[in-house]
Amino acid sequence: MRFVKKSLTLMMLSTGCLFVSTQAFSDSDTVKQEQKTNTATLPTIVIEAMADGDPIKTYVDYKQASVTRNGLDKKDIPQTVDTIDVSKYKLYGANDLSVMLQGTPGVSTSYDTRNDGISIRGFNADNNDIYRDGIRESGQYRRSTANVERIEILKGPASVLYGRSAGGGVINMVTKVANFDSPSSIGAYVGSYDNVGGVIDFNKALNDNWAVRLVGEKSDTNSFRSGIGFNQEMLSPSLTYRSDDEKILWTTEYTYDSLNRTPDRGPSYDELPAGVSIKTGFAGSNDNIVDETKSFRTDLKYEFAPNWKFHWALSHRESFQDFDNFFGGTWCSAAGLLNDGKKCDWQGKIRQNYAWQQTTNKTLMNTFDIIGQFKTGVLDHKIMFGSDWSNEKREPILGNYSSGSSAGLYYRYVNPYNTSDSSLSSGWATLNGSRPAETSHSKTDANSLSFFLQDLVSFNEKYKMMLGVRYDSYDFATNDVRNQRKRSYRDDSLSPNIGFVWQPVESQSFYTSYSKSFSPYGGRGLLGVSTTINPSLYDAEPQYNEQYEVGVKSDWLDGRLNT
Repeated sequence: MRFVKKSLTLMMLSTGCLFVSTQAFSDSDTVKQEQKTNTATLPTIVIEAMADGDPIKTYVDYKQASVTRNGLDKKDIPQTVDTIDVSKYKLYGANDLSVMLQGTPGVSTSYDTRNDGISIRGFNADNNDIYRDGIRESGQYRRSTANVERIEILKGPASVLYGRSAGGGVINMVTKVANFDSPSSIGAYVGSYDNVGGVIDFNKALNDNWAVRLVGEKSDTNSFRSGIGFNQEMLSPSLTYRSDDEKILWTTEYTYDSLNRTPDRGPSYDELPAGVSIKTGFAGSNDNIVDETKSFRTDLKYEFAPNWKFHWALSHRESFQDFDNFFGGTWCSAAGLLNDGKKCDWQGKIRQNYAWQQTTNKTLMNTFDIIGQFKTGVLDHKIMFGSDWSNEKREPILGNYSSGSSAGLYYRYVNPYNTSDSSLSSGWATLNGSRPAETSHSKTDANSLSFFLQDLVSFNEKYKMMLGVRYDSYDFATNDVRNQRKRSYRDDSLSPNIGFVWQPVESQSFYTSYSKSFSPYGGRGLLGVSTTINPSLYDAEPQYNEQYEVGVKSDWLDGRLNT
């Protein structure tokens, strides 16, 4: 399926631009006359940033980050925390999470067709360590940032806050929701390779108690490589209630996000014969990948006493990926030889492999926490405690015809000098246009329950200590539907952290910390367990990661530079 759309659905104007002009006034007639005779016209000032009234501006100024869950200033956290302002990347048409994380210290990204290919400090983050508003976004699919306000990265083991983790850290995407301050905006963009799109962000305070917001985006783009492109649609309404005394804040939001791609999965460059243009795409007419996400979240914050707040959130997320395409390829010369000299019988063509997969991931999560402050003698405490419960389901259905016992049944042959000259192997004739049969099908159901406690103890303004611990109990059951095999597993884990912070002056914060994370089932997680592996051949116990970190956080030039 190709996406070569020439029309532009105009929905908006450019976002992120604030036009400012100023004029002075005076009641004095003399001053007015002087102004008339000494008037200078100043150029229009264009500011590509967020308005001062935007409630998330403090995050962009790197003061706090919700990924820490405790509401503390980042300088009081004995770990590295980075915040990325998504609006800056939107000016250049970026949307993929992996693209926006490029260049972030300690984070590496590599293009992957079916997921984001993100690692934090050398540990893969795709499966368990990416969150949206504190809710785990597990599963295999590419994540969109169409409705994301900012991206936060907490580096190092984070099990004390989020439970299971590979150990490199966690990424949290914070969505746009209704509030009483953010301005509305509409915009459109046009770029190279038929890149067109529009965005709408309508935020309205109906009165002192209610606010609504509607965020939408639609885009369509092609590529420098022929036949490659994608289109994307996102719509997210939200509603926020605020009590008269401003002690209750309740937000409910829903997001639908769909990304439909013709993937660029042609042969590697060293497989191509001489003279083939780098602009040549090898996608077939029906090659496509669909990533679809539906999420619902309701979030309640209640200040029930001075310096004490209760937080509760319930969320449900469902992501679906439909993957169906040819990929790779091996060139056979006119002499019937491969590049390595072996014989072949598809002379003058590139032979491509085929696979399809449909994967559904569902997450239901209920969480609550209480944050408060109190004193014990001369010590100040900022404490957080709470509980998380989650249920995760994963169902992958795969048709793998590139490896294993079914390899070689279905191929596509393409002339690299004229990709419209292509043909299918004989096995396709018996399918009558349908997909080949599935080769694997499994269902996994995972549950976890946790309790956590964290306390920032301040001895004085300069010396602070962070103490935290979390207990996780989890279980899963995997059912191999095709082969009628089952496997279940149950375990628990304790994750501590401790850190010390020294702030000799307000702009400088030195810290040292120890933290520990766990990854269940020998590091395999809860949702990707095979029922065919003999459990006696490997260790099924949790895999632990311990980190000792020393660092410094500094503000320079009156806060205009952060290191």
